[in-house]
Amino acid sequence: MGTGVKASGLSLLVVVSMVIGGLITAQVVDDGPGAVPTATASPEVAATSQPVSQTASDVGVPVGPSLSAFPDLPSLIEAVQDSVVVVELDSGSENGGGEGSGFVLDTDGHILTNFHVVDGASQIVVRLLDGSTAEATVIGSDPSSDLAVIRAPFDPDKLQPVTFGDSDAVRVGSSVFAVGNPFAKNFSVTSGIVSAVGRNTESSFTRRQILNVIQTDASLNPGNSGGPLFNDAGEVIGINSSITGPAGFRGSVGLGFAVPSNTALRFLPSMLAGQEVLHPQLGVSGQSLDEISAAQYGLDVVRGYLVRTANGAALAAGVQPGDVITSIGDRTIGSFEDLAAQIDSYDVGTEISLTVVRDGAELQIAATLQVWHD
Repeated sequence: MGTGVKASGLSLLVVVSMVIGGLITAQVVDDGPGAVPTATASPEVAATSQPVSQTASDVGVPVGPSLSAFPDLPSLIEAVQDSVVVVELDSGSENGGGEGSGFVLDTDGHILTNFHVVDGASQIVVRLLDGSTAEATVIGSDPSSDLAVIRAPFDPDKLQPVTFGDSDAVRVGSSVFAVGNPFAKNFSVTSGIVSAVGRNTESSFTRRQILNVIQTDASLNPGNSGGPLFNDAGEVIGINSSITGPAGFRGSVGLGFAVPSNTALRFLPSMLAGQEVLHPQLGVSGQSLDEISAAQYGLDVVRGYLVRTANGAALAAGVQPGDVITSIGDRTIGSFEDLAAQIDSYDVGTEISLTVVRDGAELQIAATLQVWHD
């Protein structure tokens, strides 16, 4: 979501800088002490972006079957709400205290939430629907994806793990609902549809893009950060992270973003093991091409990614400014989003095959992806 739903005054500074791997569009800049920068809005609209956790200042997880309809939403909510938790931060934390959301991964007490919810907290308390509380510790995190795993030592009988759905199967128009703690209104439910897929937002902590996030019009507000976005089968298909809206407006305007469940599942083993999560980087910046921009630059190829600067893995591989990347392996690259998604699908150290057009000739270049550094 554009605004990590941890509340604080934010103003949006749009900076178009597309560094792949660290590939990146808009950036959020805080406007004073205690402000919490987070993911972004699109660069076309002046907007305020906020995390979705409420602050004082303003694996072995099953993957479920495909989507179904909402035959009985109240019963569906009753079936999953015990899996959702309140994450309470002490007032001495870096972000000023307050509340966020999370959900149960297993009966060992592991809970998934947003990194921006727990970042800097000296004490984290988890509250279940029945009122039970336990102090939690951070087990692992991935700031670049705004995810964190915490553990609270509850009696296993009190814990109801979620079931994950396949976020790649999510379609625009699919019914979804969110459970969380907006404005400290614990265990509130909102519903809506998936209004877009394949959006990109940005980690406020590493300035790296979080790719393919799910956009929803289900109301998300400060306090919803880290909570689950359920599909109509009661499966978690996203982790609510941020919202966006007009500059100066704090609250939901129906543009919320959730980190895909498949992204969380990919990095969950490393977080559960307390290992550093590494993300790959190619190291190019430039722009997407279309018929108009290709004609302006006198290029024959009209789809691809025009390289303006190359560094890191790209530079070492021989990629040059003026090259147009048209494919990676057998996947066609038609835009910045295509390139970012393909790079992010590989592990650090993987050798990839780039097809580039240089001075009208098509070349094959092998590049070994490096670790993304903020």
